[in-house]
Amino acid sequence: MRILEASANYRNLRTVLLSGGVGGARMARGLAATVNPAELTVVVNVGDDSTIYGAHVAADLDTVSYTLAGINGPQGWGIAEDTHVVMGHLAAAGIDTTFQLGDRDLAFCLARTAFLDEGGALSDYTREATKRLGIESTILPATDDPVRTKITTVEGQVLDFQDYFVIRRHTDEVAGLEYQGVTRASPAPGVLAAIDAAEVVVIAPSNPPLSIWPTLALPNITAALRDKERVVAVSPLIDGRAIKGPLVSVMQGLGMEPTNAGIVAAYGGLLSHLVIDESDAAEQEKLAQLGVEVIVTDTRIANPDASTRLANEVLDAVGQK
Repeated sequence: MRILEASANYRNLRTVLLSGGVGGARMARGLAATVNPAELTVVVNVGDDSTIYGAHVAADLDTVSYTLAGINGPQGWGIAEDTHVVMGHLAAAGIDTTFQLGDRDLAFCLARTAFLDEGGALSDYTREATKRLGIESTILPATDDPVRTKITTVEGQVLDFQDYFVIRRHTDEVAGLEYQGVTRASPAPGVLAAIDAAEVVVIAPSNPPLSIWPTLALPNITAALRDKERVVAVSPLIDGRAIKGPLVSVMQGLGMEPTNAGIVAAYGGLLSHLVIDESDAAEQEKLAQLGVEVIVTDTRIANPDASTRLANEVLDAVGQK
């Protein structure tokens, strides 16, 4: 994998990214190649965390870490060329292995579990793990406390996030969300300080209700963002649709408009700028009436060069040099 040089224009720009899912990891990759990686702090959703096969799985944290380390799998998650020997043995023992973890991926999860079981904090483990992976940027869980996204379906079932998303392939119609534990949680050490020091905050092209709201629901984070002059969200919609995932159905199930205007509304007045794909350029004037500056560009960031191009264009547009 080619290592991309950080742009001299933005090298010392203190940047915070709010991240969740593969889109968040890819946006982190672009920003880490644009600003000095040491000036980038990625605050990552933990609502997706779950205990699977007895291990603490932190899907979003690991996806960001593997992507910044350049070892992510071709679909954007997991580890490239990982083996699945353990999954084969579990399946042979009669255990449902619908949720697949590669052997190296599982080893990371087991090491995390042992660290937490000994009383360590999730942010401390993440700091140690990212250092071992050679990552220069700071990756922080939004909180060290257990916050778990619970999905209420139209049938009244309450599902753990990974049951809804992976096991049931997000086919259930969503009627409500709860971020269980959020009222008792606090932002992880360093999160509020990073936001306070940031010259620009970027919200990744992630699913707002599933991947960003669990972080915004934590005490003081939304208030800290309201004090920022530049909060830039990259819309996860392209040509009015999500490339993949249940964004549109989730927004509809929650009574939200599944459009770029709905993305602006989802962030409740926090945004100074919204980045939309060129396929949605006709919406620019309407969106500007909502009080945000609109940046129109190609928002597809499946490969590293595209991620870096978008990061540069975003920082150019918000006037940060």
